[in-house]
Amino acid sequence: MKGFRKTGFLVTLLLSAAVATGLAQGTGTPDAKAIVARADAKLKGKTSQGEMKMTIVRPTWQREVTMKSWSKGDEDALILITAPARDKGVAFLKRDVEIWNWQPTIDRVVKLPPSMMMQSWMGSDFTNDDLVKQSSIVNDYQHKLLGSDVLEGRDCYRIEMIPKENAAVVWGKVMVWIDKKESMQLKTEFYDEYGDLINTMVGKDIKMLGGKLLPARMEVTPADKPGQKTIVEYLSLSFDKPIDDSFFSIQQLKRVR
Repeated sequence: MKGFRKTGFLVTLLLSAAVATGLAQGTGTPDAKAIVARADAKLKGKTSQGEMKMTIVRPTWQREVTMKSWSKGDEDALILITAPARDKGVAFLKRDVEIWNWQPTIDRVVKLPPSMMMQSWMGSDFTNDDLVKQSSIVNDYQHKLLGSDVLEGRDCYRIEMIPKENAAVVWGKVMVWIDKKESMQLKTEFYDEYGDLINTMVGKDIKMLGGKLLPARMEVTPADKPGQKTIVEYLSLSFDKPIDDSFFSIQQLKRVR
């Protein structure tokens, strides 16, 4: 199975006033790219800090992992595992397209090699590569508005995204459903190059997070693995609090709490 790319989580976006209106010039028709851009922009700030709980669900077992996260722009991120006890203190540092992993039990920092990038991250339905995703749902795809659907009682645009010819993305097609009023991405389907559905991500439990109305619960379900999914719940989230560049360092990786 190909790695799941939650594009838009750490991608910086600047929009001109003309694009931000969300209307194709001269037609009065909603512009698909601008709709996607607004939803993408809502997910981020100059910086973000949060606490999350990840629940890994399998047919015969279930496991919870809690963590703290910090990010700055597109390039820098740090994740600290706070539970369960056996993983407490494990940390991951992302700088550009590279990842370092701190393992306190062996007092060692390991830089993840390319051969490990598609392996499962913390046993979930995410991969190590998802932490360094560089593709942009705004700039790397062609967008087409297909219609409207109602999800969770909310009227949503249904938009098809096909990767541009030279874009460095793994998906053959992505379908997104975006709330018309609040610009929230409520559902995403990821297809491979053969048109087969690989993963579905659904946003639930909508609430105010860091001053923004956002889904507080994201569920990722592989299409070909019955009874399996990964749930990420935001316990807290804030945007635009100053974080010094030096925070995203190997030295900080060892001592972050």
